[in-house]
Formats: sequence, C-alpha cells, structure tokens
Amino acid sequence: MSTTPLNVGPDRASTPSTAGSGAPWWRRLDTLTRAVDAETRAVMRRRWEELPLVNRTPNQIIGRNGVGCEGTHGVFPRCNLTCKPCYHSADANKVRTDGSHTVREVVRQMAFFRSVRGPRSHAQLIGGEVSLLEPDDHAAALLAMRAEGREPMSMTHGDFDYEYLEKLALDADGRPRFDRLSFAGHFDSLMRGRRGIPRPRSESDLDPYRRRFVDMFRRLRREHGIDVFLAHNMTVTPSNVDEVAHVTSTALDAGFDLVSFQPAAFVGDDRRWEGDFREIGIDDVWERVEQAVGAPVPYTALQFGDPRCNRTSWGAYVGPVWVPVLDPDDPRDLAARDVFFEHLGGMRVTDQPPLLSAVRVLRVLAAHPSTVVTGAAYAHRFAARAGGLRQVLRHGVRGTTFVVHAFMDADVVKPAWDLLDQGVWSTDPEIYAVQERLSSCVYAMAHPELGRTVPACVQHSILDPQENVDLRRELPLVTLDMMGLRQSA
Repeated sequence: MSTTPLNVGPDRASTPSTAGSGAPWWRRLDTLTRAVDAETRAVMRRRWEELPLVNRTPNQIIGRNGVGCEGTHGVFPRCNLTCKPCYHSADANKVRTDGSHTVREVVRQMAFFRSVRGPRSHAQLIGGEVSLLEPDDHAAALLAMRAEGREPMSMTHGDFDYEYLEKLALDADGRPRFDRLSFAGHFDSLMRGRRGIPRPRSESDLDPYRRRFVDMFRRLRREHGIDVFLAHNMTVTPSNVDEVAHVTSTALDAGFDLVSFQPAAFVGDDRRWEGDFREIGIDDVWERVEQAVGAPVPYTALQFGDPRCNRTSWGAYVGPVWVPVLDPDDPRDLAARDVFFEHLGGMRVTDQPPLLSAVRVLRVLAAHPSTVVTGAAYAHRFAARAGGLRQVLRHGVRGTTFVVHAFMDADVVKPAWDLLDQGVWSTDPEIYAVQERLSSCVYAMAHPELGRTVPACVQHSILDPQENVDLRRELPLVTLDMMGLRQSA
C-alpha cells in the first residue's frame, strides 16, 4: 500500500464512538455535549500528521478545525454550457445524466468519506451541471450526503428557473425537504450558451444574471422559510482579470456570502485552452479583490491547506465596513485563534440545534474559565475595528468570505503523483513542491473501489479522462430500446 498522504486505505477506518446506545444515559449525555467528539479529534490528528512539515504551521486550519472539503466525481459529468477553459475531459459531455446512477454513486462515495474522514465535513455535489438532474434526484443526492454527516453544496452555472429550485426544495406535499440549502453559482464571460446571453462580451453583461440567481433563493427563503448560503465562482484568465474588482463588488451587492476566483489552469479538454493562463496568479486576483473592498484583505492569520493553492480571508461587513475575523498583526488575535483551535476546533455548528451548540460552548467555558476573558476581549477588538458596538448593533454583522483557488496544470501533477503513489518524494525541487501541494490538498474525492481518496487536481488531471470514457459506455447519450433508437438526454 502506498504511504502517500490522502491515499486512504481500508485499514484507516474511523475511530469507534465511545458511547453507544447501550451506555448509561449520563455517559451518552456527556458524549453528546462535548464540544468535539473523540472520533473527530482522531481524524483531525491523523490529517495533521499527514501534512508536509512546511504546512504544519500555527495558522493551519487542516487538522485543527477539520480535515478539509470533499467533492463528488463521475456522478453527472455532462454540462449544457461550453466554457473556455473547461476542466472536464473531452468525453464528459457524451455521458448521459442519469438520476439513479447519481444517487447510487453519491451514496457510495459519501459512505466512504464517512468511514475514513469522520462524522463531519463540507462536501460539494459537483460534476457537470447539477440542474440537469431531475429535482427529485438532486434532492435525493443532497439528502444522501446529509445522511453521512456531510454539509452539501450544489455546484451550478445557475441557468435554471425558480420552478426547478422550488421542486428541489419541497417534497410532493409541498413541505420543505431542507431547512437550508447551499449553492455555488459559476458566472463568468468565458461561459457560452447561457439562456438570454449565449456569448457575453464582458463580466458586467452577466450582472443581471447574478442578481437573478440570488433573487430566486431570497424568494425561496421568503415563501418557504428555507435558509440559504450562496457562493459566487469565477474563472480568471488574462481576458477578464481586470474585471475581478467589478465582479467582487457586484457579487457582494447582489447578496452572495462567499466570492471565489479560480485562475485558469491547463486541465481538462485541451480543445478549450486559449492563451497563457500562467500569466494569472493568486496575487494578481487578490490585488483586485482588495480594490473592490477598498481596504487590505488580510489572509495570513488562517491558512487552508497550502498557500500556493488557496488563499482565504474570513470576515464580515458591518454596514459599509469589511472587518476581518482576525488581524494577523495583532498577537492578541493570534492567541485567541490558538485558544479556539485547542478547545473548539472541529466543533459541529451548522447542522446542530442552537441550544446544543450553546451547551457545548458553555462546557468549554466552565472547564477553562480563562477562555471567557479571551473571548470577551476578542469581541471587543472586533467591534472596535467595525467602528464600535453601536455600529455593530445598528447594522448587524454579515459574514463574507473571499477565496482564490489555484489549480495546477495537468502536466505537472502526473509526475508528482506517480512518485507519491509509490511512496517516493522527489529530489527535483519543482516536483517536490507539487508533491507538497498535493499532500496538503483541502479538496478530496473518494474512490471506494481503490480504498483511497485523491486530491481534486489528481482527479481532474489523471483520473477523469478514463473515468468519463468508461461512463460514456455505461451511460450513452443515445440508447436502444424495444422501440428502436431514442434520445434519452
């Protein structure tokens, strides 16, 4: 078996729960109200030990507040837009979207994630275009992810109607299937075929479509009480990099909670590669995000994986002022971060009853009274950066996150992964650097048939092409039935 980090095998099963249904009630209550359960701590510790030493830093989130994110693969490769570039392989659009296949594969992949990565993680329902699924199949996939403790996010180009969204969100009796939904809408001028604007000439041409997307979810919340979290994604090339600031401002004004950019890489269908994508780096994008915010956007207090791959800044708007969660130049904030990691890192919040979350936090405060002072001092500093408590009470706090993900070119991923797959670290500095990035990947994809997970760059650069060839045979666009040939997609 390979010793490669993220190459998870059957022998790396999750830690058993310490208080099953047969335990006395007080022991079950004790387990339930712990801030972080034993299994989560165990999988985080293991993930931390898998990280290369270069990324075992005080600001590292992986292994201290979770194990990273997850994504599906091979569940619905087909898309009905054409993008330049596109990270899908050439055969992806020749695979039929089939709801039963999707749900079956999602169940299989999520069960494996649960067995090797613990009881809780964020996971993306991603492939080609998710809205090509029937609403009931889409909902079944999301519910299957929830059943394995995953917090799902549907990845979409956003070119669907409110009727589809409502059918997804409600059951046959018109009752909400979900108390919350998370979607990431991808909008950029490199996409072709969107209804109403098949060939946008600029990013500003897409502004009405960004707002329409958010408005659908606002209507869903208003009419059915379903909470939503919305992310905005954009691929960046030399042709649209100077519009990043505009897109950032527009996405924030529209109501997106997270704004994410991906500098294009040479991955996927090479027929859709144009220009020198290497001209665009994380710094190029970040500079333009800061132009939109009108202030520096600090990011070094918290690191998600490898800084060559990911740059993230968590913060909040208080009125017109954006306030970072942590000031990397304030040692008191960094000390508060370390206290959080030590006592609350990995705690489940989003899918838990508020009262239970409050009890868990209170247990930590009671056991470590100094955390009360640390937390109160931090809250005071945050309010001061926002202009004072009066401003916070007047405007409220709107959480907003900025992200840049830099994927790697396929031709650099393969030699690095081939060596890692043999448990070998290269002596070539460039290949070694790629191996460090792959071993620190925050975005895993499951292969139960291989007993492992792999980084997303490996999936898209190495595994997708053959996988989609196989799926093309299994799920052809055209099928033969008793009536002869019929189009089934």
